Amino acid sequence: MPHFGFNEFLQHIADNQIALSILGLLVLMSILSWYLIITKLLKLWFTYIQVHRFQHFFNNVITLEELIQWLATHKAKDPFSRLALQGVIAAAHHAEFVTQRSGTICSQSEFITRAMRRVMNAEHEKLNAGLSILASISSTAPFVGLLGTVIGIYGALMSISAQGNASLETVAAPVGEALIMTAIGLAVAIPAVLGYNALIRGNRSLFNELDGFAHDLYAYLNTGVKIEQTQLEALLPPKTDEKLHPETTYQANTIATEPPPPPSLDTSPK
Repeated sequence: MPHFGFNEFLQHIADNQIALSILGLLVLMSILSWYLIITKLLKLWFTYIQVHRFQHFFNNVITLEELIQWLATHKAKDPFSRLALQGVIAAAHHAEFVTQRSGTICSQSEFITRAMRRVMNAEHEKLNAGLSILASISSTAPFVGLLGTVIGIYGALMSISAQGNASLETVAAPVGEALIMTAIGLAVAIPAVLGYNALIRGNRSLFNELDGFAHDLYAYLNTGVKIEQTQLEALLPPKTDEKLHPETTYQANTIATEPPPPPSLDTSPK
């Protein structure tokens, strides 16, 4: 029985320009998908590092002037710092120009909200850039490989019919070589699907953190005061450290709910 493998597959499609073009397309799709997966994952990882650094700084900021000074001396490299920079610029622009006009167009809070929403939309587009290409590769690569298999089987059957020999030994090798194209299509699609899902999950988590930071920044720019954890704890009811025994608790509840004795009806003279 003749042996067939990847080398025989390459020799078989060397004279088939259509199959060779499909193989080249699959190789190009694989290179592009791996490039997008690696670059986007590395960029997402570095973005998380920079975001956590800025978030740690923002949590320790005491005054708004300190935040403005930091933004003026440091380059905004992450979505959080870019959002803070545009929010500070919008607040300063409204205070300097808009309030000087008679009959302001919008309030400061609305002006800051529009600026921050524009930045968040731009950051969302940056995070999802290239993911549509990765999704297209993951969904079309198996069908491209299947097309190559169909063309390979068609060429194999045509060569077998020309030879006039349809034995199993003659059919198995060309058909097996053609099926390799389907395996190549799956090998291209599976990493693309896994990478796409990982990037979507990471981008969604980062954007949720950005949305929460936007609310904190909005309140900070409009009031000049951050909501601290101690302030939130002060609003909660005080905690009691007393731990009563179950029997004691039951007795206390029994005594508290016991009705008072009825008044005496004794009218005899004393």
